[in-house]
Amino acid sequence: MKYESLIFDIDGTLWDSRELVAQGYNIQLKAEGLEHLYVNAEDLRPLFGKVMTDIADVLLAAIAPPERYALMERCMDTENRYLRDNPCAIGYPGVKETMARLARRYRLFIVSNSQQGYPELCIQKLGLEPYIRGHLCFGDTHTSKGKTIRTLMECFGIENCAYIGDTQGDYEAAAEAGIDFIWADYGFGIPAGYAARINRFDRLLEL
Repeated sequence: MKYESLIFDIDGTLWDSRELVAQGYNIQLKAEGLEHLYVNAEDLRPLFGKVMTDIADVLLAAIAPPERYALMERCMDTENRYLRDNPCAIGYPGVKETMARLARRYRLFIVSNSQQGYPELCIQKLGLEPYIRGHLCFGDTHTSKGKTIRTLMECFGIENCAYIGDTQGDYEAAAEAGIDFIWADYGFGIPAGYAARINRFDRLLEL
């Protein structure tokens, strides 16, 4: 496959942060006396890849909006601080080494449906600073992931690329952006289609 650039999802593609994210959320929920709303890693599995408001609608359905979304913002701020202070030894095998080799031939980017600060944490914790040329997330654009991908492509003059992700939402985002989708089948979902499929991260080197 001939691409000039590669754009990556984070959760279920580069690392599995569910347990740490749940712990970060629960720290904030406990601080607000909302222990009955505690979440666990499995609660997050079908939600990763969705935008913040959609996640809040599921996890915090007992809280009326707009306070629901304000609470979600506080949970995500606490999550960021918790991840920042944690070693985050949660990257999938071979991510850093594979990125180093891919960066010799491709420009590499990240697009996530996350809050601001989360892509930077992933890049830092996995040691990807030398390889990732740029990133955008829902917290930056407040648009769909497909539109966020297009915005990144326009910002960096990207014409021929693929999006690497793991869920139906990632597949739909790539379709909305008009680019190929490469499915990381070790992640959290099963998409309706894909241009190529990998069962571990370093398989990208064979495509």
